Amino acid sequence: MTDLPPPPGPHSSSAPPPWKQPDQAHAGPVPPMPSRVAWSEPAVRPPIRPLLVEWPKAPRPVSAATAAGAAVAGTLAAMCFPGRPGLNVLIVGVAMLATLFPVARRSRTSLAFGALAVALLALPALVDVGWVTALAITLAVPLGSYALTGGRSWIDLLGGGFALLLAAPHSVPWAGRGLAGLAGAGRRPTRRMVGSLLIAGTLLGVFGALFATADVAFSRAISGLIPDLSVGPLLLRVLIFGCITATVLTGAFLAVAPPRFNRLPAASHVGRAPWVVPIAALDLLFLGFVAVQADVLLTSDKDRLLRSTGLSYAEYARQGFWQLLIVTGLVLMVVAVAVRYAPMKNRTDRTTVRTLLGLLCTLTLVIVAVALRRLYLYEEAYGWTRLRLWVHAFELWMGLVIVLIAIAGINLRATWLPRAIATSGAIGLLALGLLNPDGFIAARDVHHFRHTGKADLAYLSGLSADAAPALDRLPEPQRSCALHHLADALQHGDSWTGLNLSRAQARALLRRHPIQRSLTC
Repeated sequence: MTDLPPPPGPHSSSAPPPWKQPDQAHAGPVPPMPSRVAWSEPAVRPPIRPLLVEWPKAPRPVSAATAAGAAVAGTLAAMCFPGRPGLNVLIVGVAMLATLFPVARRSRTSLAFGALAVALLALPALVDVGWVTALAITLAVPLGSYALTGGRSWIDLLGGGFALLLAAPHSVPWAGRGLAGLAGAGRRPTRRMVGSLLIAGTLLGVFGALFATADVAFSRAISGLIPDLSVGPLLLRVLIFGCITATVLTGAFLAVAPPRFNRLPAASHVGRAPWVVPIAALDLLFLGFVAVQADVLLTSDKDRLLRSTGLSYAEYARQGFWQLLIVTGLVLMVVAVAVRYAPMKNRTDRTTVRTLLGLLCTLTLVIVAVALRRLYLYEEAYGWTRLRLWVHAFELWMGLVIVLIAIAGINLRATWLPRAIATSGAIGLLALGLLNPDGFIAARDVHHFRHTGKADLAYLSGLSADAAPALDRLPEPQRSCALHHLADALQHGDSWTGLNLSRAQARALLRRHPIQRSLTC
């Protein structure tokens, strides 16, 4: 059989291809043609998608209503702050969310997380404790940010929480172009109205200042309505106005152009044996620890328990508590990684995953109970503090997270889990604030004082106005010693923007039952 001619190609003609033609200038032997391997192009690897944020182009510029709402929110913030947190936090937060509501996507997720953000911003008007106020405001910002972006996955949740910060560089040119367009398209009646408002404000400021200097009663009446406009406070209020206005405009950009977060590449599942061995070993270790700690949970004789360990209440409670808290957090990471790489090919694999991870979650719940029991022994012996209450609440929340993960593990897939964990954290902080932490601590420590005659008056005197009703039940001189710092701090009333329920109730209580300032504490 004869050799077939080569198939036609780009050089299929009677003349030989260019690489077989001898050089006209340098006749000589033709060098051998390189092999096909040498001429073949290297295989192109598919690009690896990094975990980046993709910002789409905003479909429309900022509207006049949104720009006006941002300016109103900024003006309210400049009027209300700086000052003690109270009703002002809720006023500014509601103004910001009301401006963003018309442009935001009104899905169930957005409405639920927006409502949670508003509920957290209401806490500063109800309780006086500073750390709850700080946590409430800190958590309300990412909740509101996620309400604007939405999404179901962990990447959507975490990215949406930080999206308000990430969107700032992208929102500035968008807002600038929109505001410039609004200014150029302004009509003469609009300019006249703006000028009229400016003239009215100037007249009110001039004549109001004259009346205030002419009459002391009038000056006191309007003192809560007119902020301090000296140079330093004025510059600070201008800064506050700019920050709040820019934040609202950034939120509007998020609403009309939510980012897209690249998903993590799908993980390749490992075999059953490489996955089962470490999880089973961890289950056995947890099972052994729980068996040894059964005495801690089941015994009611605390003195016998302490005699068996040779430790005091404080030593036993502190020994290992923080390690158990870290263990709880690490279990969440182990479960997340194990589910990602667990084999899911058949029914046997899925049953194995459910059994081993379900056992790990169950044993972790027992460890959470052991940690809480240790802390309870400490609190029973030495009373409650803010740190102990916060750790108590945080450990309870982590136990709830483990329960949610165990429920999700039944189906081995739950798109609701990220939102459920975030919602549980927000509701937990809201419940902790409504519990009135300082009032709870003071009530338990007053009860402890009545039974033991011991109380840390220096610590109790540093609690907020939330603790006043409980501290009022102490006998003298302990009552006056615990309330004298609070009485001094509450001598000056709050402005209308800084109204706070706990501070108002504490002032009324101290007016009815003044402290004895002649005592030496």
